[in-house]
Amino acid sequence: MATIPTDALAPYDAVLVHSFGGPEAPDEVMPFLERVTAGRGIPANRLAEVAEHYYDRGGASPINDETRAVCRALTDELTRREVFRPVAWGSRFAQPFTAQTLAEMAEQGHRRVVVVPTSAYPSYSGCRAYREDLASAVAEAGVADRLVIDRLRPYALHPGFSATTVRLVTDGVRRLLATSGLPAAAVHVLYVTHSIPVAQDDASGPPPGGHYRRWHEGLATAVTAEVAATLGAEFASDLVYCSRSGPPGQPWLEPDVSAAMAALAQDGVRGVVLAPIGFTSDHMEVVYDLDEVAAATARRLGLAFCRVPTVRADPEFVSGLVDLLLERAAEARGEQPRRPSWPKLGDPLPSVCAAGCCPNPRGARPALCGQDPSETR
Repeated sequence: MATIPTDALAPYDAVLVHSFGGPEAPDEVMPFLERVTAGRGIPANRLAEVAEHYYDRGGASPINDETRAVCRALTDELTRREVFRPVAWGSRFAQPFTAQTLAEMAEQGHRRVVVVPTSAYPSYSGCRAYREDLASAVAEAGVADRLVIDRLRPYALHPGFSATTVRLVTDGVRRLLATSGLPAAAVHVLYVTHSIPVAQDDASGPPPGGHYRRWHEGLATAVTAEVAATLGAEFASDLVYCSRSGPPGQPWLEPDVSAAMAALAQDGVRGVVLAPIGFTSDHMEVVYDLDEVAAATARRLGLAFCRVPTVRADPEFVSGLVDLLLERAAEARGEQPRRPSWPKLGDPLPSVCAAGCCPNPRGARPALCGQDPSETR
């Protein structure tokens, strides 16, 4: 049986990186899309259309390689700090599935696992859906009596994520100014995230909700101020959305990134920097919606264009994840660690989700790591 060393990550004896997942070969694409959209009534022709985005790239999403890189970087950073733990990987919708990974961890003798989700914001799709996947995986793997599972708090406002974002956006703006020769007044920064139904945003985070959009707006405002201070120039910015997928009559967060670019061009803006702050890594929606659709829109409109990288396995971001792991371990030991947040938008959210947090719009389902008595804890 695995032993738990006396160190900063005790009582945890293993780390699980919990990702969305993606296909890695053409024959995996349609099964993956069918799992992602199960129960949502998405027409087959729409799935076939989305599948073409994957087939155009050999049937593989970039997300899996980027998740592997995060796992390696976490292992290296833990080792650098002399905290020796295995880092495993489980995905919601593709190999390696979460249940498979948890079963392997239990067989290896691990007993207490701390989870690093690859989604940074509070919302149903970005937080509770991952908690529901953990609950169903524990049941499927039959490890409820062998594994105790905790997870990190939502971390989009942790300095590891937000400071990395500042640096990446600063580099992107500097690069566009240098290559285009435009003055700063002609350049607009668009912060991009995944659109979700307005009702889901209203219910995101602990009651009264609204954390998803508020966190994005607060981070975008703070990053813009830091970029302006670093470069000594003022920039206008907006929060925009991509990847809307709901029925036409259902209100989703707007504006769409390409629609926003068209409006800016009409107002005289001559260059745009797209910063995908809603994502920790590239996946097909980022690559297709930004690198293809938005880039083509910029060419059509005559806009200078720069797409900022996602944080991926950036060393500063990964170091912040390790800080969060050590923070969560201190909490598990009954300590009260410092819980940094930047920008400050109220107190950081708890590591154990509050009752009523980010409810499932299709009805209650068991979810780990929450305080709601109706959940599996």
